[in-house]
Amino acid sequence: MSIPRRTLVAAAAAFALALTATPSLAADIPPPDTVVMSPNMTHVHNIPKPAPIANTINTDIAFEDGYAYVGNYGGFSIYDIRNPKKPAVVSSVVCPGGQMDVSVYGNLLFGAVDSSRNNDSCNSTGQSATIKESWEGVRIFDISDKANPKYIKSVETNCGSHTLTLVPGKGLDRFKNVYVYVSSYLPDATFPDCEPPHDKISIIKVPLKNPAAAAVAATPIVFPASEGGGNETQPGLLLPTSGCHDITVYAEKNIAAGACMGDGVLFDISDRLNPKVTAKTTDPNFAFWHSATFSNDAKKVVFTDELGGGGAPTCNEATGPNKGADAIYEIVNGQLVFKSYFKISRHQADTENCVAHNGSLIPVKGRDIMVQAWYMGGLSVWDFTDAANPKEIGYFERGPRAAGDGGGIWSAYYYNGYIYAADFHEGLDIVKINDPLTNSARHVRFDRLNVQTQESYRSWWN
Repeated sequence: MSIPRRTLVAAAAAFALALTATPSLAADIPPPDTVVMSPNMTHVHNIPKPAPIANTINTDIAFEDGYAYVGNYGGFSIYDIRNPKKPAVVSSVVCPGGQMDVSVYGNLLFGAVDSSRNNDSCNSTGQSATIKESWEGVRIFDISDKANPKYIKSVETNCGSHTLTLVPGKGLDRFKNVYVYVSSYLPDATFPDCEPPHDKISIIKVPLKNPAAAAVAATPIVFPASEGGGNETQPGLLLPTSGCHDITVYAEKNIAAGACMGDGVLFDISDRLNPKVTAKTTDPNFAFWHSATFSNDAKKVVFTDELGGGGAPTCNEATGPNKGADAIYEIVNGQLVFKSYFKISRHQADTENCVAHNGSLIPVKGRDIMVQAWYMGGLSVWDFTDAANPKEIGYFERGPRAAGDGGGIWSAYYYNGYIYAADFHEGLDIVKINDPLTNSARHVRFDRLNVQTQESYRSWWN
């Protein structure tokens, strides 16, 4: 989600009002709080949010060794999903600080904090970023005892950490270190630790044998002023480029894709501490470049547009099919070549925030298929093998919330035969797809899944 802690909430609210001129079609909209899905989907289970963090919203998910780690604005929870039909909550850690984007690596869990706090502890409270002593950045936990995770280290980063991406080291270094690419934005001259121009990422180096020694090792500039900076003047931008919102790395291929507010970017990450921009693009239909997903062969990349900052009803007739959508690009001679847009076709009510959000590939040999969250639009499984003609395969969603407070599915990822979806309010949904196009993926098993750290699934096949 891209609604930052400072000024974007008001902007998203104004945008939402502007998009309600044309009512959604009533026939498309399920009754309030009703689960609906395509015939090839099964709702296997729903686990409500654990009591300690029941009043704050769920965010991202990471997976390792049959466990799901679900981020939440109030902390994170660990779920035993070794039997997806009988999942169980193992523990919850109360440690407030939005938005708690999570990744795991061995016995370490990393959580992103983009909410200015009075200190780095789990007992911290909100404090203005105008105060020099305020803290935001990355928290590191030891999860070797899943029933009792331990907070072991914090690393402060400029402008906090809206999202984070783990990058394994190269060669023998992968046994020694893991790197964390920290995405952040929205600098302000009144913020001592987040002054403009920002236009950079922070890279944390984490020694695997001594994670308490983790520290910022580099802060490379992505959009140097000498090269024209980022996209700041395009009409319709939610915010001008002042950094990246999210980065997806494909470490074995030494590449990364950055969704950077007003820009889509490709990086060469051969030197983990010195990523180099190799291609940039903009799109007049995109308001906010939010996230990226490579095809398994890295010949395509899907970028998402979080139109309205995640708080607006953009899945309606008024907005149309080409805004708040995915854009599919082919990578040709190292450059990004636009092919088409994809957006769910089911209109949502004008009370439902709905826009393209976080998803992952479904590992099907020879095809490019992914599952993706759409907030109150639920989740969609779609095929972009033909980049110019993407098609939806299946979907799962709920009708408008009777409470009228929006929400929906933040992230929807495929892991070992099932789809796991983190819903703002409803908790963790487990969904299974039964379709000829995806059934072969059921046989694929892998241990760790951090969706922003892509790995080739060629080696996952038994």
